[in-house]
Amino acid sequence: MTRFAEPALRARAVAKTFTFHVQGGVTLPVLKHVSLSVAAGECVSVSGPSGSGKSTLLRAIYGNYRAQGGEILVRHGGGTVDMVTATPREILDVRRRSMAHVSQFLRVIPRVPAAEVVAEPLVLLGMARGAALERARAFLGRLAIPERLWSLSPVTFSGGEQQRVNVARGLIAGHAILLLDEPTASLDSISRDIVVELIREAREGGAAVLGIFHDADVRDQVATRVLGLAEAEAA
Repeated sequence: MTRFAEPALRARAVAKTFTFHVQGGVTLPVLKHVSLSVAAGECVSVSGPSGSGKSTLLRAIYGNYRAQGGEILVRHGGGTVDMVTATPREILDVRRRSMAHVSQFLRVIPRVPAAEVVAEPLVLLGMARGAALERARAFLGRLAIPERLWSLSPVTFSGGEQQRVNVARGLIAGHAILLLDEPTASLDSISRDIVVELIREAREGGAAVLGIFHDADVRDQVATRVLGLAEAEAA
């Protein structure tokens, strides 16, 4: 389902500078007036050299980093939320109901089973725990995580297994906006193809996807548009 219409996500003149207080207040400008938009049913791949600020941009959009300038408008609950000025409560609600982020690294509470980790976004949306776990197990199975691992904490898993759990948790709730930071990193070719299929299904189902894909083959399969970060800063 292609829905290139009003953007689900729009960034305008976003600026982010890091200040290193332990180094005498040295500042490092990373994002300089970045502007972009992503519509429902579209997958925009952000490109640029390593260290150019691609991951920082995704973290700013998700609210992990607070931008110092511009606005980041996301469609949420029938309205729009600016992630630059949003309160912590608003940011958490956007994450719960409208926007998911798949990072390069899985961060979970130790001892929580993989199935529980994946089911959590559904439980936060109000789904009964049993139903959420059933869907989580189905997702884990599709991503070729062996059933014997579902009741174990993913902190004990291999890097590729952890990344697949990460993808499952990010995609399971069907959020309208998806931020994907190297979702196929550390995956073998079979697992990579499964993740590509899931991303394409989300996009074709109407999700607005903004991603970083260093694997050119993956990018060619999922992206509808490639946007250079330098181009976004000049917009």
